[in-house]
Amino acid sequence: MPTTRPRHMVTESDDLADALTMARRHWPQETSDSRLIALLAQEGARAISIADATQVVERRHRLRAHAGILRGTYGPDYLERLREDWPG
Repeated sequence: MPTTRPRHMVTESDDLADALTMARRHWPQETSDSRLIALLAQEGARAISIADATQVVERRHRLRAHAGILRGTYGPDYLERLREDWPG
């Protein structure tokens, strides 16, 4: 089929063969390996997007859980007292 889009050549490895086997079971109506590879790529991108969003939410949760944990540990003149020992 004519296209102006880039084409990608993929060599089938053992891992890709296993992925195609799973894809054929998941999408039995698809008969083209090229179409199955495209579907696998789309599903992989969706999974990465969900994982990235989950990681951001978890990171924010951890930051909020620890925010202000050291509040009050250092007094208002802490830096001045620390710098008293520094050479001038």
